[in-house]
Amino acid sequence: MPSIETVAEPLISLRNLHLSFGSNPVLKGIDLDVHRGQAVSIIGPSGSGKSTILRCISGLLQPQRGTIRVGNTEVHTLAQEAQRIELRKRVGFVFQQYNLFPHLSVLENLVIAPRKVLGRSRIEAEKEARALLAKVRMEHKADAFPGQLSGGQQQRVAIARALAMRPELILFDEVTSALDPETVGEVLTVIRELTEEGMTCVLVTHEMRFAEEISDIVYFTENGVIVEHGSAAKIFQHPDSERTQTFLRHALGDPGRRPVVANDPYLLTNLGRYSLSV
Repeated sequence: MPSIETVAEPLISLRNLHLSFGSNPVLKGIDLDVHRGQAVSIIGPSGSGKSTILRCISGLLQPQRGTIRVGNTEVHTLAQEAQRIELRKRVGFVFQQYNLFPHLSVLENLVIAPRKVLGRSRIEAEKEARALLAKVRMEHKADAFPGQLSGGQQQRVAIARALAMRPELILFDEVTSALDPETVGEVLTVIRELTEEGMTCVLVTHEMRFAEEISDIVYFTENGVIVEHGSAAKIFQHPDSERTQTFLRHALGDPGRRPVVANDPYLLTNLGRYSLSV
């Protein structure tokens, strides 16, 4: 990835963020910065607080302590839904589940929010929607309904719908985890192109090779804290934390092998000595 100028104020700034669900602490003092034009990935084991961070950035969750700033908006101070809606006009969010309106065509899924929320004309909204569908290679499905699409196709439409609001940044929350392996690549290709065009993106992902390829900065989280962060090259090739090293070793497909034991009954070559009932 090209180097990104980071002298300017970050577009997103989280400081000492704490959030609990009842007696369960989920975030325990998160500090995170995202500069305009950067692709930032948040990685870590399930339940480490990754998706919760995204929901705090978008105002979907309210922390008990700490500050969240997106541009000039102090997100942690927003008390009214109308204020949060104004924020979400600028922050696109693509979820694991596609959340398309099943009763609307693909084209209408893209047109409805720009018309109702941003007040654009039908002609303008439809023209831009068709251009965005072409961008994600879905223009041929403009008149189809979500139920007629594969998971990968629905996710590409969801990305186009987020772009239809002309956001300053897009948050991607494990957008490939519900897809079959054959359709993961088509979604990742769209995200890769967005990062190459300079769209500010924050991704929670389990696609480690992809995160290494497209990210400017990577944050590794566990148990609600940032264990370490740095450039993609630093985190993936030379992580400081032993915990990060272990996680990446497993995530990248090298979980380690069981030690060989003499006459191990579970070794396939020794199974002939046992009778098996199936």
